[in-house]
Amino acid sequence: MRYHVIHIKTSFAEEWQQDLFNQQLCDLGVDTIDPGSEPELAGSSDYYIPSDIWLQNQTVITEYLSSFRFLFSVDEVPDENWNAAWEAEHPVQELLLGVKIIPHCAFGAGYHETTSMMIGELLNTCLEGKTVLDNGCGTGVLGIFAKKQGAQEVIAIDIDDKSVRNTLENAALNGVEIDSRLGDLSSFNFPLSPFNLILANIHRNILLAQMPLYARCLVPGGELWMSGFYESDLPSLQSAAGQENLTVTGVLANGEWRLMKCRKEERHSGTQCSWN
Repeated sequence: MRYHVIHIKTSFAEEWQQDLFNQQLCDLGVDTIDPGSEPELAGSSDYYIPSDIWLQNQTVITEYLSSFRFLFSVDEVPDENWNAAWEAEHPVQELLLGVKIIPHCAFGAGYHETTSMMIGELLNTCLEGKTVLDNGCGTGVLGIFAKKQGAQEVIAIDIDDKSVRNTLENAALNGVEIDSRLGDLSSFNFPLSPFNLILANIHRNILLAQMPLYARCLVPGGELWMSGFYESDLPSLQSAAGQENLTVTGVLANGEWRLMKCRKEERHSGTQCSWN
């Protein structure tokens, strides 16, 4: 796969602003971010994006960056295994329970606030015999922890084929079996209410759009854990959850980031999710 790299020098006052900026670029197709390590280049990062997506979204991305008046430049990455070079500088990450992660994305190593909150909750939860959906799996780190906590089955989905492959790679590295597949939740054909737990550490807009699907795919009494959003996003997410018979059971905070836990109180009527 061919890549372009966008070199950007940012100047945000708060870390959460940088996180939000990075998330927006990921939504536009960036799949790897290298923040660099040289002090004289503080604020400068390299954003890698598949060339076909760059050509498709070039105008939108350029207008977005220009709105901040940031200095940026774009280069085509030489046709070589640039990802292997990135991984050489970012070796296997070792987490709790002996979990090892080879990250193919700068956000996938398990240390980001949203991910660490999810991992913390998983470590306090027995999942023996449970079926878990990791929606937007990235490196597969959350699904791996779910298996370590006894989950009988973990299905991990992502719209990025690299994430699907990375999840399978990391699952094998940790000696667990995960069913990792490519696609968006709305395109899958699950039977009604197959999951005891759904993990969704993704953008608030996706969480809002997919709330009805989460409700339909949970067993009565099943739980939905969502993260990847801020305090200001809570009212809209709480409202959307309430409309789908999902009761908010707790909200956790880590810096500017939030995690919201919901429980499905009763069987939700509606069409089934789809899985091919």
